[in-house]
Amino acid sequence: METNPSLTKKFTTLFEQNTIVRNLERVQNFIVISLCIGLFCVMLIRLGEMFFSLLKPLNFQSITSDILSILILVELFRLLIVYLQEQRISIGSAVEVSLVSALREVLLEGVVAIPLDKLLGISVFLIVLGGLLWLRASMFEKFSAVNFDAHS
Repeated sequence: METNPSLTKKFTTLFEQNTIVRNLERVQNFIVISLCIGLFCVMLIRLGEMFFSLLKPLNFQSITSDILSILILVELFRLLIVYLQEQRISIGSAVEVSLVSALREVLLEGVVAIPLDKLLGISVFLIVLGGLLWLRASMFEKFSAVNFDAHS
């Protein structure tokens, strides 16, 4: 029984490292695209719910929560888009999503109603996230100030 050399070559190239990595990236991109479509649908649903809630007597806390939820979903959507374009996670966007999510939870419960230990934990969390944003901005300024062409 003879084996077809082209079939054997196709089979061996299927298991080469570059082929495996390329196929896994395609599957990963498909997953991210599916997440984008799902997030977009959830944003539309939340937006519709928010507009219908405006027909009832106004509840400031509920409307604020809905708006912040939609903003969080928009930031997550943007994070996924950046990932698809650049194949990396944007640290700045991820920190911004975390900040808005934490602030949304504080607004939902109300600062006065939050127990002291939980309030301290949230405060430390927000300080760390703010520090990360500041560190990222300062590192960006330092790296953009370096003239890489002068060393060539």
